Amino acid sequence: MNTAPSSAALKPLFATAWHDAGARTDGTALCEALLAAYAESQRHYHSTQHLAECLQGFEAVRHLAQQPAEVALALWFHDAVYDVQRHDNEVQSAAWARQALATAGVQAAVAERVYELVLATRHTSVPATGDAQLLVDIDLSILGTDAQRFAQYEQQIRNEYAFVPEDVFRSKRKEVLQSFANRPRIYCTEHFYAALEARARANLARAVRSPRRPSDSTAPHGLR
Repeated sequence: MNTAPSSAALKPLFATAWHDAGARTDGTALCEALLAAYAESQRHYHSTQHLAECLQGFEAVRHLAQQPAEVALALWFHDAVYDVQRHDNEVQSAAWARQALATAGVQAAVAERVYELVLATRHTSVPATGDAQLLVDIDLSILGTDAQRFAQYEQQIRNEYAFVPEDVFRSKRKEVLQSFANRPRIYCTEHFYAALEARARANLARAVRSPRRPSDSTAPHGLR
């Protein structure tokens, strides 16, 4: 089962993307701010672990990206703002990315593309560009992970919504998972479709068929 790496292991990845995007400033403080955001106490899934999994996943497929630095930075920012009580996390995260890049002297077109990439992680429609498809597939790769990590993911989402009553959570969570299962394809790119589609569908079918229930008195009574 994957665990969150040290922040130090992620910093060089940010530095590379920041430089390659054309930033004219030192991004150290921004990187620290992003890492602090992903380490916020209310996060259980949308955390440093998820960020690291996305970045590590991207490193394996960066040759598929048209603009690798932009995809990498979009991954850094895609859950930079995360509050389960809000419905505009991606919009706020995208705005932070665009503002930070503009302040660093990055070309406006680059900042705008990163902004649009972050918005693609709302998962409300099929991504229009190749880089957006790659980014979204990386974000959704958790659905096609091994059974142990998928179970951990489900528990982490439950923990983030611990304030939601169990019956409400089970109903709403089933709706979310079923919406992915109902798609003709979960993964847009051929790479991720070949690698993860079958396992993702198996994970989703199992989760929808047998929604989790508290197994003991320590289970949280409380969705994505």
